[in-house]
Amino acid sequence: MSEIIKIETIDQYNKLRGIKTLHPLISVMDLSQLAAMPSHTFNFGFYAIYLKELICGEIKYGRNKYDFQEGTLVFTAPGQIVSVQPNLQIPEAKGWALLFHPDLIKGTSLGKHIQDYSFFSYDVHEALHLSDSEKQLLTDSILKIHQEMQQSIDKHSKTLMVSNLELFLNYCTRFYDRQFITRDHDHKGIIEKFEQILHTYFSTDKPQNIGLPTVAYCAEALNLSANYFGDLIKKESAITAQEYIHTIIMDVAKERLFNMDYSISEIAYKLGFKYPQHFSRLFKQKVGLSPNEYRRIN
Repeated sequence: MSEIIKIETIDQYNKLRGIKTLHPLISVMDLSQLAAMPSHTFNFGFYAIYLKELICGEIKYGRNKYDFQEGTLVFTAPGQIVSVQPNLQIPEAKGWALLFHPDLIKGTSLGKHIQDYSFFSYDVHEALHLSDSEKQLLTDSILKIHQEMQQSIDKHSKTLMVSNLELFLNYCTRFYDRQFITRDHDHKGIIEKFEQILHTYFSTDKPQNIGLPTVAYCAEALNLSANYFGDLIKKESAITAQEYIHTIIMDVAKERLFNMDYSISEIAYKLGFKYPQHFSRLFKQKVGLSPNEYRRIN
C-alpha cells in the first residue's frame, strides 16, 4: 500500500494545486486553473466538494473507483482516504472545487448540524448527478462564496460565507431527495433485498456468533455505504433502517415464541441478543407485551 500523505490545512492543498490562499479556512477553485493532482493517496483534514463538468480521470475513494461524468457532485469528509490514480488520457478538467475546514463552522448553526448532511459519508459511486438547472444554481452559489472571499475580511465575512455554504448544502439535500426518486430503477426492490438479507441472517448461526444484524452489515451486503443505505430506506419506508431491522427481529421473535421447546432466554440468544433482558425490553417496547405475555395469549 502506498504511503498516505496527510493534507491538514487549506493552504497546504492550495499550494499543492498551485493557487493563492485567499482565506485560511475555505477555498473555491476553478478546476481548469489548477495544477494536476499527483498520483498519491491522501488524507484530507477538511471537507471537500467537487463539481465536475466533464470526465476528468480516475479517482479512487476507499475501495471504489470512479470516472467523473458531466454534472457530477462528490463530497468527502475530514479523514477520508482519497487516491488519485495515474491516467495517461486525462481531458481538460472543468468545474469547481469547494473546500472548507471544520474550524470555519465551529460555533455556527451549520457546525451544530453538519452531521445531518449524511452525503459527506456516501461512497463515491453514490455521487449526486445534476440536471443543467441544478448545476447552474449550485455554480452560482459557489461563485457567491468566491466573491465574498475576495473582499477584505471583516466581522461579516464568516457569517456570509457560512450562510452561503449552508444554503449550498441545503440545495444538495433537496437534489439528493430528487435523485432518490428519479433514479428509483437503480433501487428497485431495495426493501425486498433488505428483508431477504435479514431473514437469511437469522436462518444461519450468525446471530449467535456475531450478534444482532447492523445497518452497516446490511448496507455492505447491498454494496452501499451505511449512510446512503439508511437515507434510502428512510425515503422508501418512512422509518429508519435500524427501526426496520427491529421490525424484522420482532417478526422472527414472534414466530419463535410459538415454539415451546425454547425458553425466552434461549430465543433471545439465538436472535443475537447478548442479554435476554435487552430482548424483553425491546419486545415490550415494539409489541406492547412482554415475550411471556405474548406467548401466553397466543
